Amino acid sequence: MKMLEESVNKRVSLLLKDNRVLEGVLTGFDEYMNMVLDDVDENSENVSRKLGTVVVRGSNVVRIVPK
Repeated sequence: MKMLEESVNKRVSLLLKDNRVLEGVLTGFDEYMNMVLDDVDENSENVSRKLGTVVVRGSNVVRIVPK
């Protein structure tokens, strides 16, 4: 949780259970590690796209990497 607190308003990269990678600015989170990201780019096997603002359920996150 401390790492998330320090990463608010900074770019983070999330690896999801389905092997997608979301990269964006962490704007908020709750005690269940549900997160809100702005300016999100999604990268998967052959696809890269802009998503804008995204809410990610904490149980779908495998890894969080501050940028």
